[in-house]
Amino acid sequence: MYALVNGKIYTGYHILDDHALIISDGYIKEICPTAHLPININTHNLLGLIVSPGFIDLQLNGCGGVQFNDNSQSISSQTLEIMKITNRRFGCTSFLPTLITSNDSLMKQAIKVVRIFSNQNKSQVLGLHLEGPFLNAKKKGIHNSNLIRSPTKKILDYLCSNSDIIKKITLAPEQLDCVVIEKLQRSGICISIGHSNATYYETKLSFLSGVSFGTHLFNAMPPIYAREPGVIGAIFDTTQIYCSIIADGIHVHWNNIKYAKQIKKDHLILVTDGTSPSGAEYITNFIFSGETILHHKNICTNSHGVLSGSSLTMIQAIQNSVKYANIPLDEALRMATLYPARAIGIDNYLGSLEKNKIANLTVFDKKYQIKKTVVDGKIYVISN
Repeated sequence: MYALVNGKIYTGYHILDDHALIISDGYIKEICPTAHLPININTHNLLGLIVSPGFIDLQLNGCGGVQFNDNSQSISSQTLEIMKITNRRFGCTSFLPTLITSNDSLMKQAIKVVRIFSNQNKSQVLGLHLEGPFLNAKKKGIHNSNLIRSPTKKILDYLCSNSDIIKKITLAPEQLDCVVIEKLQRSGICISIGHSNATYYETKLSFLSGVSFGTHLFNAMPPIYAREPGVIGAIFDTTQIYCSIIADGIHVHWNNIKYAKQIKKDHLILVTDGTSPSGAEYITNFIFSGETILHHKNICTNSHGVLSGSSLTMIQAIQNSVKYANIPLDEALRMATLYPARAIGIDNYLGSLEKNKIANLTVFDKKYQIKKTVVDGKIYVISN
């Protein structure tokens, strides 16, 4: 048992000064006034640093120089270990490794690998996000159009039977029978609309079938037209639908993030859509979806200029949201912690600093430099 003292604690609900956070056996035992600390408890003086819940990233293709994509060698526990360690350096203690459109064999391998790794790192790798392959080729982005397809009964049954590991699937509902969406949703998977060319009406119908999320808002979906609000309009028009946004200043204009925040409020979530250069140095190119992706000035594109993920980290997304979208720090932190936890139904044990929740925390300074992360109660000191 130990206590973190002399930090500014952002619990997800309150901002606390002169309080201590007591951790025991990997869980938060108590948050109490510092004056009420038990005598002789071990303490770690944070010297005024900011303490928040550990960040949660629901869309991460890769980071630290690796990709969880493309071939059987990269879809491995070794890749996930590098992603886990890299994330920890940037304050992200939990994430969904994301596999974009792939063949059935690689999908099954990803499920198997994530299952094994997650069993050993339950609070860090939360499961798998399948971004595809049930998409609309008209909005494919970097995805391989030759692999975009409708599900067979066999693969649909397989996905549903592995819903304990598949936490989220991004799909284009206009390409599928509503029965397919309903079956996936009933199995316990969070269903997200993305890489879709759906109309407003089609999108609203998909919400009735079980779609509860929108993947990287504004990207890989039609814009709002005067006589057709499309996917974005339907998401804006439905308060209970969560949606994610990439706050790197490249994927979405800062003013669009401001507008989205005003409309979606506590249902707007930060994701990185990170790739190999995220949290890594000197990565000028990498392979993604079978293509060589160029990384220059924080922009990742293929040879045709198509955006192909980002080089963002979650702490950068938070800083950007505060600096460029005028979102208060406490709210930007919730967009990276509490709201993603709620979106995939894990807020009973992660996403905020509360008694009996898992002790996953991030400690950083006013310059957004990560100083420590805490995972399952274990402190990791970060050297910048």
